Amino acid sequence: MEFVQTLSSSPLISPSHSRSFSFQNMAADSLLNPIFLRFFTASLHCILLLILFISWLCKKFGSNDNETQKHIVSHTSLFIYYRSTLKFSCLGFALFNLLLCLLNLFYWCPNSDEKILILSDLGLKTLAWFALYLFLRIHLLNSIVLRLWWVLFFLVSCYCLVIDFFYYKKRQVVITLFWVSDIVSSVMGLVFCCIGFLCKENEEDAILQEPLLNGGEESKGDETLTPYATAGVFSLFTFSWMSPLVSLGYNKTLNLEDVPELDSSDTVRGALPILNDKLESYCVESRKITTIMLAKGLAFTAWKEIALSAVYALVYTLASYVGPFLIDSFVQYLHGKRNLKNEGYVLVSAFFVAKLFECLAQRHWYFTVQQAGYRARAALVAKVYNKGLTLSCQSKQGLSTGEIINFMSVDAERIGEFGWYLHDPWMVILQVALALAILYRDVGLASLAGLVATVLVMLTNFPVGSLQKKFQNLLMKSKDERMKVTSEILRNMRILKLQAWEMKFLSKILELRKMEKKWLKKYLYTAAVTTFVYWIAPTFVSVVTFGACMITRIPLESGKILSALATFKILQDPIYKLPDTISMIVQTKVSLDRIASFLSLDDLPQDVVEKLPDSSEIAVEIIDGNFLWDVAYPIPMLKEINFRVSRGMRVAICGTVGSGKSSLLSCILGEMPKISGLIRVNGTKAYVAQSPWIQSGNIEENILFGKEMDREKYEKVLDACSLKKDLEILSFGDQTVIGERGINLSGGQKQRIQIARALYQDADVYLFDDPFSAVDAHTGTHLFNKCILGLLGSKTVIYVTHQVEFLPAADMILVMKDGKIEQAGKYNDILKSGSEFMQLVGAHEEALSALDSMDLVTTANGEEKILRNDENDEVIDNSGETKGQLVKEEEREKGNVGLSIYWKYITTAYGGVLLPFALMAQILFQILQIGSNYWMAWATPESKDVPPPVRGSTLILVYVALSIGSSLCVFGRGLVVVRIGYKTANTLFNKMHLSIFRAPMSFFDSTPSGRILNRASTDQSTVDLKMASIVTNFAFSIILLLGIIGVMSQAAWQVFIVFIPVVAVCIWLQQYYIAPARELSRLCGVHKAPVIQHFSETLSGASTIRSFDQELRFRDISMKLIDGYSRPKFHSVGAMEWLCIRLDVLSLVTFAFSLIFLISIPIDPSVAGLAVTYGLSLNMQQAWVFRNLCNMENTIISVERILQYTSTQSEPPLVESNTPQTHWPLHGEVDIRDLQVRYAPHMPFVLRGLTCTFFGGKRTGIVGRTGSGKSTLIQTLFRIVEPTHGQISIDGINILSIGLHDLRSRLSIIPQDPTMFEGTVRSNLDPLEEYTDEQIWEALDKCQLGDEVRKKAGKLNSSVSENGENWSVGQRQLVCLGRVLLKKSKVLVLDEATASVDTATDNLIQRTLKQHFSESTVITIAHRITSVLDSDMVLLLDDGLVKEYSSPEKLLEDKSSSFSKLVAEYSMRSSSSFENVSNARA
Repeated sequence: MEFVQTLSSSPLISPSHSRSFSFQNMAADSLLNPIFLRFFTASLHCILLLILFISWLCKKFGSNDNETQKHIVSHTSLFIYYRSTLKFSCLGFALFNLLLCLLNLFYWCPNSDEKILILSDLGLKTLAWFALYLFLRIHLLNSIVLRLWWVLFFLVSCYCLVIDFFYYKKRQVVITLFWVSDIVSSVMGLVFCCIGFLCKENEEDAILQEPLLNGGEESKGDETLTPYATAGVFSLFTFSWMSPLVSLGYNKTLNLEDVPELDSSDTVRGALPILNDKLESYCVESRKITTIMLAKGLAFTAWKEIALSAVYALVYTLASYVGPFLIDSFVQYLHGKRNLKNEGYVLVSAFFVAKLFECLAQRHWYFTVQQAGYRARAALVAKVYNKGLTLSCQSKQGLSTGEIINFMSVDAERIGEFGWYLHDPWMVILQVALALAILYRDVGLASLAGLVATVLVMLTNFPVGSLQKKFQNLLMKSKDERMKVTSEILRNMRILKLQAWEMKFLSKILELRKMEKKWLKKYLYTAAVTTFVYWIAPTFVSVVTFGACMITRIPLESGKILSALATFKILQDPIYKLPDTISMIVQTKVSLDRIASFLSLDDLPQDVVEKLPDSSEIAVEIIDGNFLWDVAYPIPMLKEINFRVSRGMRVAICGTVGSGKSSLLSCILGEMPKISGLIRVNGTKAYVAQSPWIQSGNIEENILFGKEMDREKYEKVLDACSLKKDLEILSFGDQTVIGERGINLSGGQKQRIQIARALYQDADVYLFDDPFSAVDAHTGTHLFNKCILGLLGSKTVIYVTHQVEFLPAADMILVMKDGKIEQAGKYNDILKSGSEFMQLVGAHEEALSALDSMDLVTTANGEEKILRNDENDEVIDNSGETKGQLVKEEEREKGNVGLSIYWKYITTAYGGVLLPFALMAQILFQILQIGSNYWMAWATPESKDVPPPVRGSTLILVYVALSIGSSLCVFGRGLVVVRIGYKTANTLFNKMHLSIFRAPMSFFDSTPSGRILNRASTDQSTVDLKMASIVTNFAFSIILLLGIIGVMSQAAWQVFIVFIPVVAVCIWLQQYYIAPARELSRLCGVHKAPVIQHFSETLSGASTIRSFDQELRFRDISMKLIDGYSRPKFHSVGAMEWLCIRLDVLSLVTFAFSLIFLISIPIDPSVAGLAVTYGLSLNMQQAWVFRNLCNMENTIISVERILQYTSTQSEPPLVESNTPQTHWPLHGEVDIRDLQVRYAPHMPFVLRGLTCTFFGGKRTGIVGRTGSGKSTLIQTLFRIVEPTHGQISIDGINILSIGLHDLRSRLSIIPQDPTMFEGTVRSNLDPLEEYTDEQIWEALDKCQLGDEVRKKAGKLNSSVSENGENWSVGQRQLVCLGRVLLKKSKVLVLDEATASVDTATDNLIQRTLKQHFSESTVITIAHRITSVLDSDMVLLLDDGLVKEYSSPEKLLEDKSSSFSKLVAEYSMRSSSSFENVSNARA
């Protein structure tokens, strides 16, 4: 057998006329014959196919013997990585053999027998390796069989390579295909063997660990460190450290537990100390933090990443200009001008290496800057959180919760995203310089004209940038205002629905959105102009440059033209990025300014309260204290405060509404700004606020409040706070999840949980701000005796109270009036000495006068009997009910984002009719662009010696015409896209908000406001600013990619041989990637809301948190939540780069083979050069397509989340066709029949068959133990909760048959939690603007607030801060009274309406109500028995059932009635003397 002596000029192909191996005498040296070895390897792969087929049959029809092994191995993420590597290696090797097969079919032309054998060998290899890849995806092949195959394959490949070598030494020729095939096979065999042995060690470890695993659960990501922290160089460069997570996400739905922990340097704990240290070092002289300081501090948190990314950006920039630099040489080579031996392959290698460096540098540049951005964002969010926790009350007055949340959710996010643009300023300069250098080589001095044109284009961006800055600033301000109002509305949605005001407040949000839309529209159209400048820039620069060449008579050659066009194409990127960079710098500057201003606000002074030594007998002392809330208002709120409290004393603070009682407690806590004086406190503090602050979480967590569980102590606290029976009624006991702000608890339950929290802390000083007003009489007595007199008997207790009956037990009483301590002393002493205290006591005695004529048993034995009776009440067994927590986990879609989401988004604006116009404009643009470049390549000669086909003027005019046409297409496309995005964003906004405002109250009870705010801010911003461009960019990128492939295939159609399988692999990779990427993106969305919600809760409860000295624990919780959000963010970026680097390498393969085809086949050099010009951007364009696809898949989740809230369950109609008559209700008779109510289908019944009638024009009092269903009955009357069964009729009309607004607008209510909105006194009393000023003043006078409002400078226009914080709780309750006095309804509900006012004010309110609602049906829920004693009827509820219902006289006659016992207890408690209380204590 002989070889041909001559080989092809190409190292990869043999000439068509060559002879190769023959089959003659093959048996004589068969084992040394390369042809026979092809037959041998083909046979081996046939055996492999047979083994795979048999294994598949066994898996299909046999037992699951290997399930245990699969189960064990699945526990290790390392094995997942190895298995993923195996699959990719098998697939890659199969594609490699397919490529050799195709090359052999088209180019290698040995004799027919050899050709058939080689094709058979390569075909069988392709099939076998592809089958092995599929098998590894579906099943896990027996590891021993796999390892045997790896070893055998490696040995055979090495043997074949050795035979090739010796045969070449002997005969001086071997077909190059054999060399390539055997070298690659040997390398792959070695790789497979290494993986096999690594898998073996790992599998053994897994088997050893199996008995220790708990039920086979998968290892948790939050127990493992990210592989990035320990990855090797190769793993880091190829992003292979992401492979285990990507593989895991492909096989299952990812949860946060599956995502590994961040490296310590990327966590908040690693980044925040650096930021704090830098800011402290900058703020030595001044406490003010400037924008520059903040920017420098953030840069230092990630300086290593910033420096490393700068190196990557530099390498990327230099490598990206190698292609344009070499194009002229490549075209000259194709024209036959050769300077080197094998110059074609040298050029191909140079192109390939440059593109490889470009790809790697770009991917790591992108990853590193995002890593730096996320680290800076995490540190900034934590810094904002810590500032919110220490912010002074004065500083808070100028900011709402919504505004502060925006610093975290929007501004910090934008600053984190600035990493993308960090290096653009210096890169633009470098890129322009490199471009000009190449242009100078190509067109000489005409490059100066190109420089001038480039500068002009860049300068046009500055006015656009300043406009964007202006619009961005105004857009953010209007958004802040909207979010502020939205946050307030969501907090108070219950009162809005009770008053039928929700549509009015929705219109308020829509008005704010209208202003926001104005700036949004201008911002988007400005962005469209920058896009137009981007696309017209290279055209303008090229026209000016080529025009200058014509004028200066510089000859244009095809190679130099193509080099210049490629340079202009690259120059397009920095020119385009410049406006984006300017815009981003502007936006980031605005955000930095806002956050720096926030961080510069005054903190609560740490030295206001002095700490007394433990040895001191003084517990609390204030000397000459003067305090105020508003520093701008110089008159002190509290004046000349002097008192001293010794250890173990009980101090009561009393006074009328607005006298300064709560403010005095705030002084002791250090919350109120001090003008002068001294405050001293000894030991730790515990504080119970007047308005309960309850955290989201379960009841146990709220009580423990960070302390370790001490079961004995815990049980004592539950008993003292009378919580045990409540926990027995609740489905999940103390594990019941509390809704946001305790929404699913009654006011009394929230207050008692607050008290339990304070008791469990075992502090030295206890401060209670009127906690007994929110509970009924019996519970109040129990709390006072068990808590104040019992568990806290030896502690220092200072309590504010309106209940005079609790005053005698105090060692000292402070009587407040107009911000001063009017009287101080013991009960009997001050009773004799002053009139102020006498007025309070006199009002109390007046309230008790109704009891004087009643013969009641008030002995101690009677009290014991009552308590025993209450404690032995039967507990409802709800075990038969379907139980479930009220607050559910946030909805999170799983799996693919349905096409319906895309379709809904596309068709939201104008039914989608504008989208085809945008696509047509893009297609025309692409055609015109290619046409203009093809024209320049065709119409210019190959050298200056060859005459041009057309005149120079014709050349330029045609080019200009085509370029202008393409630019106009882009401009039209940009306008259409902006219109689509703007219209869609507003439509979705309106739909979501209407759906939210029409949702039933149960939706708000079970949905924390943070989730809604997240959609209204972050997701809405995404839809406003990004979504339209992202969706259309995906379509446009596909069109651009098809254009590039079209140009390349025009030059060499053979590129499809490589392109089609490469695209197939890219699509598969994208599908492999998108499942984990989608879930990581959803995890980002789901885990951002808890950060915001925790921050919102912290802001509202900051004083409570500070009083318990719990700042450190809350900071730790915040850091954990921030890292919980950063983890999926970080790994989402890693996954994206994992995909992109693989796509880049695959597209690089396409480009390399296209270059080989171009130098191997005869072709027009100009067309070939044009193909290379476009091919240089192939890898970026191909990666851009898939990046846009992935980005779109990830970003569309914002649309998905908004659409979730556009389809929430709606309340019944606001207005029905059968609208009641104008004067309805005429009598106000409320008839209730078999009423059964529960808050959700999965929750137990609260009302369980209640039947009674509230007579028209009568006063009905509702009493019952806390949690008995009183407030639920009222909510059902207003249809806040719909009855499950039964009905309520008012004047004979079933309330279910009329519209909600028709019902609610005809009823009036003073709710349990007094609510005021930010605005003015007028807007709070009359938000619907239905009444005159005279009517409003009249109502204010009737509710005892007229004089208070007249004192204020703005009168009715006096400002009310967020939540009415600048009004006391009692004053807020009086404002609620003013609202009902204006409305004058026939049915009035008082839901513990006087709980927060003193007895004297309560008496005034009762007299006012009697006077103005004498002919109305008044339904009163009250904890003060005196409030219901003068009712016509009393309804006593017990566990959702009517226990007693009759007139108070009849119920009091029956000494065994529960109501009689309740009144007896209240009477006994209220008339007790100081001595009796002292005896009780003893």
